[in-house]
Amino acid sequence: MDFLWFILIGLVAGALAGMIMRGGGFGIVGDIVVGVVGALIGGALFQALGISAGGGLLSAIIVATIGAVVLIAILRFLRRVGN
Repeated sequence: MDFLWFILIGLVAGALAGMIMRGGGFGIVGDIVVGVVGALIGGALFQALGISAGGGLLSAIIVATIGAVVLIAILRFLRRVGN
């Protein structure tokens, strides 16, 4: 059941990050991938900064969304540098 929650949080976070970064969305699979990777990045970032996001669904979505926004920003930067 935890895996299902992780996927659903990833989906929501990926969709929110797509909207925040003005890209729309990435489709269901893309949103899940961006959100799940974003959750890992967000968790590591918050831990490195010593920030406790608390526990719960809303805090998990916030952390994952922030991580997904960071991921999208990095990917866009790398794409510009590569061209």
